[in-house]
Amino acid sequence: MVRRINDSLRLVPVWLVWLAGALPFALLVWDTVAGGLGVDPIREIEHRLGRTALYFLVGGLAVTPLMRLTGISLMRFRRALGVLCFAYALPHVLAWVVMDMGFLWAQMARDIVKRPYLLFGMLAFVMLLPLALTSNNLSLRKLGGQSWRTLHKLVYLAAPLVALHWLWAVKVNEPSPLFWLAAILGLLAVRLFVQRPLAWTRPKRA
Repeated sequence: MVRRINDSLRLVPVWLVWLAGALPFALLVWDTVAGGLGVDPIREIEHRLGRTALYFLVGGLAVTPLMRLTGISLMRFRRALGVLCFAYALPHVLAWVVMDMGFLWAQMARDIVKRPYLLFGMLAFVMLLPLALTSNNLSLRKLGGQSWRTLHKLVYLAAPLVALHWLWAVKVNEPSPLFWLAAILGLLAVRLFVQRPLAWTRPKRA
């Protein structure tokens, strides 16, 4: 069964992931043009971009645990998921800088220091930036495999910070950020405690 699933996944082109990843942005643009963002459109734009970035971040984190626990490999799509995460994180930050804060740099700096959710979010963004810039074959060759892999381990720090950013930002007792924080911690725990694919997931020798 696992082999059939993996064989089917190898037939899925990576560009289809990129296309699917563009759909949330297209829907956001449509809702913006159609006036479907509610009474606080700037807040809605920021939140939708941020949530979508988190979803792709979790999707990328889940690739290795999924393979180790089930044998199903989505490794071909992991780079696309990571870049899509940043493709939503960047406009999320820009929406705050431009539309919310109006380029008031001094005020932004004071808010980042004063408000934990902004501090967590900016720290996560700074960690994700070099990962996005080096998510290409040229960077992999220049850095070398070991250095490249070490750099990209920053995602293990950035992911919990993203969830904490959302958790501290909400003004009500909302369960969603707690769920995603737990999901991220669970995925990281699998990576830590399940170092290799489980025996039953490995292909049997003929």
